[in-house]
Amino acid sequence: MLTEAVTRLRRALRASIRTDHPWETLPTAQVELLQVITAELVTRDVDPTDRRASVVALTAAGRDRLAAWTTAHEHRMDVALAALDDADRAAIADALPAIFQLAERLGEPADPATGR
Repeated sequence: MLTEAVTRLRRALRASIRTDHPWETLPTAQVELLQVITAELVTRDVDPTDRRASVVALTAAGRDRLAAWTTAHEHRMDVALAALDDADRAAIADALPAIFQLAERLGEPADPATGR
């Protein structure tokens, strides 16, 4: 049930941001990829300490796009949260530490002996 709720929340946020900001064409997947690499929004240079490796860094345009995306999504979330009643906002705030813990656990390898 939590997976469905998170999926619906992400889908609704993506759709709503395009309604509020039709100029925003940066898909969520690209934002996530932008944290690693994407065309014209990053630079790739030879690592000066290891010429076999590359150094990838956001360009000014990449930083601007990522900042705009983050700001727009935070604003949309703030507006949606403000529309909820106090009890619902409190329930969400109370659930956040557990959701962060859940995310941490999902990032840990499962123990093959216990399946946990």
